[in-house]
Amino acid sequence: MTDTQLPAVVVEPNADADAAVIWLHGLGASGHDFEQAVPFLNLPASDRVRFVFPHAPVRPVTINNGWPMPAWYDILSIDIERKIDEVSLLESVAQVNALIQQQIDQGIKPERIILAGFSQGGAVAYHAALCYPQRLGGLIVLSTYIATAERIKREKMAVNDRLPIWLAHGVMDDVVPHSLGEQAVLELEKMGYEPEWHNYPIAHEVSPEELNELGHWITQILEHKESIA
Repeated sequence: MTDTQLPAVVVEPNADADAAVIWLHGLGASGHDFEQAVPFLNLPASDRVRFVFPHAPVRPVTINNGWPMPAWYDILSIDIERKIDEVSLLESVAQVNALIQQQIDQGIKPERIILAGFSQGGAVAYHAALCYPQRLGGLIVLSTYIATAERIKREKMAVNDRLPIWLAHGVMDDVVPHSLGEQAVLELEKMGYEPEWHNYPIAHEVSPEELNELGHWITQILEHKESIA
C-alpha cells in the first residue's frame, strides 16, 4: 500500500506555488472534504500556497462493523482510549511522507510545507510531522487526538522540536471529545512543544471563524519562514 502515491485534489495558487499545505480529511470522507475551505482562510495572494488534499485508502474499519471506507487507519474501539491499529496508521504516515517528498521534488522547501489534519487525519498528521527528518513549516490539527503518543516520544525528530503547532477543537464535539484535544495539548507540552490551542462553540466540524483565524496563522508562519530564508 505504501508503494503507491495517494491520489489527491490539488488547489493551485494564482502564481507559481512557493509553499504547500497537505491536509488530511477525517474517517469516511475524501480529499474534496476541505477543498471548499480554502477561500475561508482568506490568504493573501502573495502567500502562493498550493493545497494538497489526499484521499485516504479504502480499508475495513472495525468500529463500523468491518465495512470498507476511506480511512487512514483501522479503529478497533471507540472508547475514550481510542484503540487503533498502529500498523495501518504508520502505512498512512509513510504515504504522507511521500507526498511531502513530492512537494520538495516540485521545488517547495520543506520548511514551507505545512501538514494539516482533521479528526482521524489529524492523528496521522501528528505522527508524520513530529517524526519527519527535515524541518517542516508547521502542523495544524483539528478536532483530533494523539493516537501514537508513546511512539512519537521515541521517534520524534529534534529538527522539528520547535515546530509551530496550531490546535483547534469544538467544545460540543460528540465524536472526538474535547477532552482528547486538551489531553493532546498536555502531551505535547510534556514533550517540549509549545502548541497554540483554540476552542470553538461547535461540534465535530470546522467553522468560518476557525478557518479565518487559521488563515492568519498560516500567513504569519509563511512570512516568518520567508524572512529567515
